[in-house]
Amino acid sequence: MAGPSSEKKISLKSGHAVLKALREAGVNALPVIIKNSSIKDNIRLLKSRNLDCAFIALHGAFGEDGGIQSILSKLKIPFTGSGVRASRLAMDKVASRNIFKKHGLDVPRSQILKRGSYKINNFHLSNFPLVIKPASHGSSIGLSIVDSKKNIAKAIKLAFKFDSRIIIEEYIKGRELTVGILDDKALPVVEIFPKHFFFDYQAKYKKGLTDYVVPAKLPRKIAAKIKQKALLAHKLLGCFGSSRVDVILDAKNKPFVLEVNTIPGFTATSLLPKAANESGIGFNDLCIKLISLAYEKTQR
Repeated sequence: MAGPSSEKKISLKSGHAVLKALREAGVNALPVIIKNSSIKDNIRLLKSRNLDCAFIALHGAFGEDGGIQSILSKLKIPFTGSGVRASRLAMDKVASRNIFKKHGLDVPRSQILKRGSYKINNFHLSNFPLVIKPASHGSSIGLSIVDSKKNIAKAIKLAFKFDSRIIIEEYIKGRELTVGILDDKALPVVEIFPKHFFFDYQAKYKKGLTDYVVPAKLPRKIAAKIKQKALLAHKLLGCFGSSRVDVILDAKNKPFVLEVNTIPGFTATSLLPKAANESGIGFNDLCIKLISLAYEKTQR
């Protein structure tokens, strides 16, 4: 838990929740606080802990981009969640969306900007609102929704604080949904009702700022279609164990895949645990299940 990314605080919340659950389940669990992304430092740290298995609750850079997974693989320590390649692909919204489009999944129209030299397509200047966000970041950090041309420069500047590449994309008005994936099965669809304009950082992690409906009130066929698309996104990236797929359902009931999160949150307000609980899998059992899958992956 912890790590060098801007999502450190959320990682610590997830990590402590998992630690408590594992100990309650009788597991000899201990916290491993990651302080930086140094390969040498982290190899030394992990070797000193004498781990049988690592439960990764490390959100953001180094946790979700394959960094820690690469080190654990070298040390031959089983770990929860996806491997190096799938983690890198999921973290990179540009690479993952290219794969989704290639295989027929709908994604928002977008343009990629690189720090230093870029031009904004005219298309984006006449279609408001727009979403501007870092290409490889989570928890809605650095994300803005702009409704006029005069606000674009400020939003671009903010996004570039967190990444050398950013995405400008169309804002799709619709229902905010998410689908947890556990052991290659889609869990019940969750609908998100943020009390802010959109599901921002505060809405995600502060109790009372967002309402959730599990399962989402959807016609059976549409719910099945959304789950099928989410599971396909998970599989296309080669994800393993668990993930969470964010989706917008537009007014014509067309699902747009936004991204796949390979290390979803494990806090009191987190969505994968909510969906698992709806399927009869409590938080402690969910944590144990993910460890079991980690060993299964190693055996494969």
